[in-house]
Amino acid sequence: MSTPFLNAPCGRTGSRRDFLRAASAATLSALAAGFPRAVAAAEAAQDKPPATADTVIVLWMAGGMAHTETFDPKRYVPYEKGLDPSRVLSTFPAIDTAVDRIRFSAGLENLARVMDRGTLLRGYTAGDLGFILHSRHQYHWHTGYAPPQTVAAPHLGSVIARTLGPVNPAVPAFIDIGQRFDLGEGEELKAFHTAGFLGSEHGPFLIANPEQALESVRPPPGMSPERLQNRDRFYRSLVAKSPVGMAGSDYQKESLLRALENGHRLLNSPAARAFDLSLEPKPVYDRYNTGRFGLGCLLARRLTEVGARFIEVTSEYIPFMNWDTHENGHARLVEMKKQIDAPIAQLVLDLEERGLLHRTLIVLASEFSRDMMVEGKPDKKVKDQVALPDSIQEPKHYGMHRHFTDAGSVLMFGGGLKKGYLHGQTSDERPCKTIAQRVGIEDLHATIYRALGISPKLAYEIEKRPFYVTRDGLGKPVAELFA
Repeated sequence: MSTPFLNAPCGRTGSRRDFLRAASAATLSALAAGFPRAVAAAEAAQDKPPATADTVIVLWMAGGMAHTETFDPKRYVPYEKGLDPSRVLSTFPAIDTAVDRIRFSAGLENLARVMDRGTLLRGYTAGDLGFILHSRHQYHWHTGYAPPQTVAAPHLGSVIARTLGPVNPAVPAFIDIGQRFDLGEGEELKAFHTAGFLGSEHGPFLIANPEQALESVRPPPGMSPERLQNRDRFYRSLVAKSPVGMAGSDYQKESLLRALENGHRLLNSPAARAFDLSLEPKPVYDRYNTGRFGLGCLLARRLTEVGARFIEVTSEYIPFMNWDTHENGHARLVEMKKQIDAPIAQLVLDLEERGLLHRTLIVLASEFSRDMMVEGKPDKKVKDQVALPDSIQEPKHYGMHRHFTDAGSVLMFGGGLKKGYLHGQTSDERPCKTIAQRVGIEDLHATIYRALGISPKLAYEIEKRPFYVTRDGLGKPVAELFA
């Protein structure tokens, strides 16, 4: 069985403080953990599928992307003063895509043109975690486990890095692009941007700003090679002599030292050039340059070319900004679509042109959707976090403001999936919930693992118990998605 939840208040309704307290305890537990031995190996081997992908790119729409405003449009209701909020289903008209039976919402014209290369999942449903905190649902999506946990659950990318190793030994197996941790809920986000008990060497190589990616693979300005070597020797000595409370168990210390070795290998490798966006031809650079997210997609393409295993590019979660549309929902999405539409479509086309798309799985997702009226699910409503007037008197009230967990869209490309395929259905009228082919996080993760040839029943032993890569090892790949 999997590691049980803690009896902490935030198990259903708790605060950010409860979340941080539990996450800190789990991190200390991870530091003391020994070698995470793979268990249930025989069962997993029998269930191990043939790999259809070598690399995964997650494009993370942080903050709650409304499905009815993006990849699952409903009846368009234009803005007018005095509008009844309950009438509003979509604030954008629908547009045709390259696939006859699939429509997107306006502002996603470039992605619409490449839908014939993609698979659209319209039945994703977020977990029931009680009072909604973005960081908790993001933790759940990225680890497959609802917080809090008694151990530090590893990120999806870390599981993949630990299980498969790097494609190119000189390139970090797990690279995370675009998220800063010095604003908003940074400490909460750190709780799942980690390899947890798997060890530091499998954690994310963090790049906050893709324009400055090259700086992350160079010594600090003015530092001579000799000084860099002296610093490395001093740090290694410090780790080796540190007590368990500082650097962890012997395994965790060794993992940290291996992470250092990996970093030095990258510094001295030709693959480091992939981090230099200035090497791109200007016309190509400009097609991606819609901001930090767009350039993150360009960096992801370059890293895929040199052998990264798992890459995440985020639009960045900052409370009340980006996809976190508590007000000005329509106007905010106009801008967010400008940021994501062209670069994601270009990423698909570039990987296809280079012969890499068929072995690269692209997954565009968000922690949950949004609705004008419903907080949570229709049958499991939670406390409203947004007050709306009885009638819309200002444009700032026009758009999807509440957290909706009973539906969501996941758009995928490559990696052995079908092309031009639609899976799942939501209601055409409020509540616009999933009504056919529902998919939860366990099955979505199992599908990603299936593409990589990893069994959803694989487990790693921690604290003498198995910790499965999908909760309780019960995740089932959505077989219909594969070609």
